[in-house]
Amino acid sequence: MTVDTTFFLLRKTGLGALLLVAMTVLGQEGRAIAQTPTIDSLKKEIKQLVLAKNYGPAAKAYEQLGGFYHQLYGYNKYTLDSYFNGLKYYNLTGDSAGYYNAHIAIGDYYTHDYFMQASAEKYIKKARQFFERTRNMPKVIECRLGLANIAQKKEPIPTNLATELRETERMSVQYKQAFSQAFALNLLANTYSRIKNPDSAQYFASRSLAISQRLNVSWLISLNYFYLGIVEQFRNHSQVAIDTYQKSYKLAEAEKNVGMLRELSKHSADAYSRMGDYRQAYAWALKTAAFANQFYESEQTKSIRLQELDSQIKTLAVEKQLAEEQSQSQRFLNSMLVGILVISIVGVAALVYLRRQQKLIARQQAVIAQQQIRQLELKSLRAMIEGQEGERSRIARDLHDGLGIQLSRIKLFVEAHQEQLPLSVKEPLNQFLDEACTETRLISNDLRPYALSTFGLIPALEDLVQKLNLVNETTLVLEHYGELPTLGEEASAMMYRVIQELLNNALKHAHAQTITIQIMTNDETALISVDDDGQGGNFSEEPTSGNGLANIKSRIAYLGGQVMWQSEEGKGTSVMISLPMHKLIKTAPAIA
Repeated sequence: MTVDTTFFLLRKTGLGALLLVAMTVLGQEGRAIAQTPTIDSLKKEIKQLVLAKNYGPAAKAYEQLGGFYHQLYGYNKYTLDSYFNGLKYYNLTGDSAGYYNAHIAIGDYYTHDYFMQASAEKYIKKARQFFERTRNMPKVIECRLGLANIAQKKEPIPTNLATELRETERMSVQYKQAFSQAFALNLLANTYSRIKNPDSAQYFASRSLAISQRLNVSWLISLNYFYLGIVEQFRNHSQVAIDTYQKSYKLAEAEKNVGMLRELSKHSADAYSRMGDYRQAYAWALKTAAFANQFYESEQTKSIRLQELDSQIKTLAVEKQLAEEQSQSQRFLNSMLVGILVISIVGVAALVYLRRQQKLIARQQAVIAQQQIRQLELKSLRAMIEGQEGERSRIARDLHDGLGIQLSRIKLFVEAHQEQLPLSVKEPLNQFLDEACTETRLISNDLRPYALSTFGLIPALEDLVQKLNLVNETTLVLEHYGELPTLGEEASAMMYRVIQELLNNALKHAHAQTITIQIMTNDETALISVDDDGQGGNFSEEPTSGNGLANIKSRIAYLGGQVMWQSEEGKGTSVMISLPMHKLIKTAPAIA
């Protein structure tokens, strides 16, 4: 493999991905987690703090719990749950600095996964806006580094990234943030590596290595050795590069940094290949594949992507509560001002009061009008869905009771008079009648599945997947986790139709080898994902065209849920749906 090929891989994979753990450690600098307390004891402590309404210590304890989970499981949903709980209790205690610091932790954690970069950027930007307003410069520097870490993964790399990082490094020196300075230099080394400037990359990596060794930050030392190894590989010093990679590998292995180990294995395989040692190159290539599967194909990573939709809803609720508290403070201040104005100028105060009342009435009327419009939309949506399902049922009954019975009568008549028919007519006629009866039963079952109304949603989906596997080259896999309660007939029918429509779209357009359906439930939420490994596409905005997709959106909206598409060309498509469980088990009249 040539030197240019090495740097091409550097650009395509984005060595910023090696910083998965970097920003999480940065956000927790100076808050090292002790190993003495266990997870169980910490959870008991949190429970007692919450019962005593001691929310500040409870929020900090949740951050510590998240760190424990990360040490045990790596990238996992339990750590994120702990961070979101910390976010909630910081909000309840009114600690804005802790609240937005939790935003940084959540944003940094999402940088582990390529699909979650947009969410990561959203959380860190919110935190940066708050800390810039409050002039908390160390936190501003931390946010700048987090956003730069995300920017490095973009293609092409932003032209002003190196300038931004140099300014961040200058700020780190000004405010005596040695750790942030070392990390900024490390990001500069990666940036210059991606733009094929090995001399600058070596300069900044060496400076970062010296500071990180002084601070004894293992993951940063490992990362700097990695960049220095890339520089040596660029200069065709493959053996020196391998020796440097090995230093980095030992540190990354001790830190259990799977992303770092994956990249080190890949570049070690490249170096051995260029030296002609193909046995070692093959061994390191196998390690690369194993590390990649360990992270990207894990159930933890998939569940976090599905959980993000639900967490966005919870975060909006927290932000709404914070906005209401701020609004209450603002209203109190306004009342005091109005009181002073009333004492000073009675006439002006009365006029202001009247104008405020008029605005309040206007807002109330607007809210009432919006509620009425929403009710009409829901009624129209219900009528449309009931009409669709009713028409499907009617056609299914007509096929079964009408055409099906007629075909059966014809078949019985032919069998009764088969001796009068010549053999050349009898056999094709029986075959045609059998095919017509089978096709009628298939169409009738597709319009109103017998398994759905008789056995429930999961058996009906298993039956659907089994039938589609018989007639398609694409392999369909159904997985479900959690105990699914008894659903209303209306909810079951809608969920079945949505999944059926998604499978039809994937089979028709994705050209995939495998389609996976996952259903995960708990007491509050049902999460559904339909993933394929097909050709994918550009879904920068949620797809809106097509009757099939419109039907999916309308049914999910009627059930009070949310749907999110994620796709990339050549990497397949993922559709994630979140539904509130109380909407699914609510007793509702069955669709005729």
